[in-house]
Amino acid sequence: MKNIVKDKGYKELLSKIGKTYEQGKQSAVLAVNTHLVNTYWLIGQYIVEYEQQGKERAEYGKGLINRLAKDLSKLIGKGFSRSNLIYMRLFYLEYPKGEKPSHLLSWSHYVELLKIPDKLERNFYLQQTILEKWSIPELKRQKKASLFLRLAASKDKEGILQLSKEGQKIEKPEDLIREPYVLDFLKIPEPYHISESELESRIIAHLQQFLLELGKGFAFIGRQYRITLGNRHHYVDLVFYHRILKCFVLIDLKREEADYQDVGQMNMYLGYFENEENTEGDHPPIGIVLAREKDDILIQYALHNISSQLFVNKYQLYLPNSEELKQLVERQLRTDE
Repeated sequence: MKNIVKDKGYKELLSKIGKTYEQGKQSAVLAVNTHLVNTYWLIGQYIVEYEQQGKERAEYGKGLINRLAKDLSKLIGKGFSRSNLIYMRLFYLEYPKGEKPSHLLSWSHYVELLKIPDKLERNFYLQQTILEKWSIPELKRQKKASLFLRLAASKDKEGILQLSKEGQKIEKPEDLIREPYVLDFLKIPEPYHISESELESRIIAHLQQFLLELGKGFAFIGRQYRITLGNRHHYVDLVFYHRILKCFVLIDLKREEADYQDVGQMNMYLGYFENEENTEGDHPPIGIVLAREKDDILIQYALHNISSQLFVNKYQLYLPNSEELKQLVERQLRTDE
């Protein structure tokens, strides 16, 4: 027995069986999910087609969902509540034959997506959930934090339509930026008085949520990252590496308003990292000064002739006003009409 345990071939066999079993489990879950999504889409189709067959059935259809919920629950069991049947019907209406749903998402994902009335916004969250492999809780949080509206508010009509069609693809430094960043998960009570060190500590304590807010591709490197210039030590609050853009991302946190001196300091950090920390294959680093407030005119002049890899952005510790953002996006969509 001891010889078998020490045998290299046996260890490989054990590893191979383990990996095959895990892959089989994942495939089984995916197959069940695909079947369930298809089944619910077909049930929605049956309900809609039944309703559309003449006036008598249309009248009868007013109480159809209630009747079906009662009878199907008796016939089959759980899964056929009134609300679930309403979503199945809506599922078919929103994704007709030419727009069949993606099997990369679960039925629970689709229920959350179908709660979004605006088709552009819903399609963005669908694409982004696939791109970033969001769980149900994360999809709910991003909806609540108005991610689509925050991204769309800074784009023109063409950019908003592309965002809805493809999601937020990361191809250049500007694609990383969100305005504002929403840090509600830090659960800092009003009136939101907090020191920069405490803000940083809370972010580290909630690093997973912060990475999700930053978006896809970020890997955490360190906090209070020390750099030494002229026998003086300087510290970058947070350092990440972005695996898609292949570059360092430096974040400097500001408790209140960003100043022109913060821009100069970050520019120095960027110069240091590009010359001292970058290795072969790394692209120039990106710097983000993250502040509660900023004076757009002052920052515009402070950034004059400075690296296009440097951004000054706002964060807020509470959820954004989605109605104001929605109105702004609607104005953008109405342009050129």
